[in-house]
Amino acid sequence: MLTTYSNGTPDPARPPLLIVHGLFGSARNWGAIAKRLSDDRHVLSVDMRNHGHSFRADQNRYADLADDLAQVIAANGGRADVLGHSMGGKAAMMLALTRPDLVNRLIVADIAPVAYGHTQAHLIAAMRALDLHGITRRSEADQALAEHIDDRAVRAFLLQSLDLKADPPRWRLNLNALDAEMAHILGWPETETGPFTGPALFLSGGASDYVRPEHREKIKALFPAARLAKIPGAGHWLHAEKPREFEAAVRAFLA
Repeated sequence: MLTTYSNGTPDPARPPLLIVHGLFGSARNWGAIAKRLSDDRHVLSVDMRNHGHSFRADQNRYADLADDLAQVIAANGGRADVLGHSMGGKAAMMLALTRPDLVNRLIVADIAPVAYGHTQAHLIAAMRALDLHGITRRSEADQALAEHIDDRAVRAFLLQSLDLKADPPRWRLNLNALDAEMAHILGWPETETGPFTGPALFLSGGASDYVRPEHREKIKALFPAARLAKIPGAGHWLHAEKPREFEAAVRAFLA
């Protein structure tokens, strides 16, 4: 599913901005930022496969995600600035490396082109364990989910993907596919394509450990024009924790 924002008079010289969410997210997570950034250009925000209202598929690998994004850009002008966070950042990187003709400027939020050793399978287990029958309010779901997830912010983020209007309520996530593909989501496929020589910004949270000093060499090898910057005090969900600072950094780079 694609959501288009236009909150002003688009400058015909500016390509659209495509926003790509992370694991367990959706386009709606980016609604406020997308609206503000659409004052001088069209902003497109997608639900990635197996998320939100988009289609379901057994595979959730970065070649597939990049191809999905390529189709969106081809149908919306043929070239775009691309902003991706976490899993969406890896998908955006893969798109830039394999289809550089489609990407004008690249912004990667708090992720590096490397494999990570942690897992998010415990969050899938927690969502699966939640008995949704009889739940009518998000507060009830939050209370039940708290038995498995201590972090209130993480629970709030996950519950944005809970459809309480469905009968019975359901997750707007293909939990089975995401669980089966977790190793690929956390990994990074080595590719012989690239490098992407266009402008790139790797923007990370100052309190996050997702982009480390030892990742810089790999980033610069694949994205030689990359600039690296941090938002002080922000964690992995930097766009939600420091939205104004995040927006300002994105605007400055795109300008």
